[in-house]
Amino acid sequence: MITVHHLENSRSQRILWLLEELGLEYEIKLYKRDPKTMLAPKSLTKVHPLGKSPVIVDGDLTVAESGAIMDYLVDNYAEAGKLKPEEKSDLVKYRYWMHYAEGSLMPLLLMKLIFDQLSKPPMPLPIRPVAGLIAKGVKAKFVSPRIAQNIKFIEAELGKSRWFAGEKMSAADIQMSFPLEAAATRVPEMENRKNIARFLKRVHALPAYKRALERGGPYAYA
Repeated sequence: MITVHHLENSRSQRILWLLEELGLEYEIKLYKRDPKTMLAPKSLTKVHPLGKSPVIVDGDLTVAESGAIMDYLVDNYAEAGKLKPEEKSDLVKYRYWMHYAEGSLMPLLLMKLIFDQLSKPPMPLPIRPVAGLIAKGVKAKFVSPRIAQNIKFIEAELGKSRWFAGEKMSAADIQMSFPLEAAATRVPEMENRKNIARFLKRVHALPAYKRALERGGPYAYA
């Protein structure tokens, strides 16, 4: 039995979706975020030294990091051609998006999230104005332009095929779902991006996605 150490409103929702797509049995150990810091609880460090989610335990194996977990599950449990393209050109796209989600897009979204909070508690009141000005400048000159560039790129790519790695859904779509769901809630550059909106609507209508929501509990980005 696979165990998923699942943190609410996090990347680990993708792992539940993938497990549902694969039709595998699994159990969930749910963790709540600290209501003040929004960080994962320290109890997760007992599962993995970095105390992050997702983490899965399969027998005597513990696997962390979304992409690594997806590779492990697809390589070991998916039927040939299911959730991973076999055609060379689509496979290249698949690998690109599997790495792009966390290597390119999520760091920018995380930077935006951090800079958005610099002028708010728990930042000490006397330095909030200065911190806010610094954050505003960094966002205007670096973060926002690069997010806009990436969103424009994704919108164009989703205009070329139904899914990220071709005409069949793959784990790359599952990997890309979280950053796009998160961006849709807090990134103005997502407005009027019809291809991305269609992608998310298609994802949210999938039976396996809905089952994952039922198993995983409330999820702010769906």
